[in-house]
Amino acid sequence: MKTNPEFFPMTGLATRFVNQLAQCRRLGLQVHEASEHHVLLELPYNEALIGYPDTGVLHGGVITTLMDTASGCAVVCAIKQKFASLEISPTLDLRVDYMKPAQPHKPIFGFAECYRLSSSVAFTRGFAYQDSIDDPIAHAVGSFMRISPEMIGDAFRQALMGDEQ
Repeated sequence: MKTNPEFFPMTGLATRFVNQLAQCRRLGLQVHEASEHHVLLELPYNEALIGYPDTGVLHGGVITTLMDTASGCAVVCAIKQKFASLEISPTLDLRVDYMKPAQPHKPIFGFAECYRLSSSVAFTRGFAYQDSIDDPIAHAVGSFMRISPEMIGDAFRQALMGDEQ
């Protein structure tokens, strides 16, 4: 799925962020779109991630990772847009409420938004879903610690900024 950078200007940054994380590469997470307001990721179905062999349903921990990544990525994009800087923002708290199991053999999408930035904490909310965001698999809320831009190493900064430097 190709996105229009005019409508989703943070997609490149979000893609580079996700690709820097080993667990995201292993899970095959893909960024569909990203803006200063939201991030949309896709987790492709993979039989290696099944948590319930009798049903083919993916393990809940994989969905938690999807939502943690989508939420953290939304924080990176919101900070970049608002302050024109990069910050490391580790997860302080993440709550994922599971509403129903994901259907086997279908991708899962993770939508997250950073709805508030305080001086030291970023707050997120989002949904994991398959066919419609109006029929979620899970709901997530999180908080992320804001750490000074100076704490980002040069190699990580260069990897995230890509050609935007």
